[in-house]
Amino acid sequence: MPYDRIKQEGTQQRHSAAGEARVIEQIEQLADDGTMPVVMAARPRVVALIPAYNEERCIGSVILRAREYVDAVLVVDDGSRDATVRIAEAAGARVIRHQTNRGKGQALSTGFRAARGLRPDILVILDSDGQHHPDEIPLLVEALRDREADMVVGSRFHAPEQLAKISGGRRMGLRAVTTVTNVLSGVSVTDSQSGFRAFSARALNLLTFRGAGFSVESEMQFLAREHGLSVAEVAISADYEDPAKRNPVVQGFDVLNGVLRLVGQTRPLLFMGVPGVLVLLGGLLMGLLVVSIYASTAKLAIGYALISVLCVILGAVSLFSGVMLHSMRGLILSLLRPATNVQEDA
Repeated sequence: MPYDRIKQEGTQQRHSAAGEARVIEQIEQLADDGTMPVVMAARPRVVALIPAYNEERCIGSVILRAREYVDAVLVVDDGSRDATVRIAEAAGARVIRHQTNRGKGQALSTGFRAARGLRPDILVILDSDGQHHPDEIPLLVEALRDREADMVVGSRFHAPEQLAKISGGRRMGLRAVTTVTNVLSGVSVTDSQSGFRAFSARALNLLTFRGAGFSVESEMQFLAREHGLSVAEVAISADYEDPAKRNPVVQGFDVLNGVLRLVGQTRPLLFMGVPGVLVLLGGLLMGLLVVSIYASTAKLAIGYALISVLCVILGAVSLFSGVMLHSMRGLILSLLRPATNVQEDA
């Protein structure tokens, strides 16, 4: 869509959407570190958050379609070098800019901070590349309200006709990452990498993302378990007309690396304790083998004995470290939880 046409349609939308004019009086553009407060005259009910990076071709139409179903649209431009910012502003979105590209996780972190200033009832996030259908926003909003959930994930794996649109390689990769994320996070969904989601006000106030890359969707599951958030799913559509801008294999390994980092940070007992137990048991079994050899031959299997001692030591250290880190993390969370509750009540 040409820029002039987008600007004209954005102007018409701004004049026709009287509700938004009453809802939003002023949104101050965030500083590059995303700390400047957002000033609102009234409280919007539903806000759409769209992270974007060099998406001048699709961002305008995504915003215009999303504005039909939400009270305000926030776009976090993650250091784009094209006309993404100009088109987003012309389409009626409030744009927050990163001077450099920081990654999707940090873009969402900035967007969540800005959205908290708006104090909406529901926050909806969707990708800026046209993959998601903004006219399905009501599906997520209704599911969030009807099921009293804190987070609703738009899943591409519910409808058979949608599955047919996903290539075999991509489908296998997504299922593999989803399985790993589900097992390690303790929260089960069918599409862990979906970027089309809705959040309650409670979830908006609690979620802060530490990752920078594309593992942020997986991080949401870890955080949902950490904060006791209820998670639901709804079937969505997705288009894959354009080729992927990033190598799917590289992106998949990036996500898996992020998931393993999340496990180490959020579930240290699982990350270090379980391998420690397995290594410790292996060492003990090796020790029994040494005893058995000595009993039958009266000779000490020095090599097996050294391996046994090494495994026992490493396993015990890993298990002990996992228990200690788990206890320290629990203590830190218990100290931080009162402050979180005060912020949530405010």
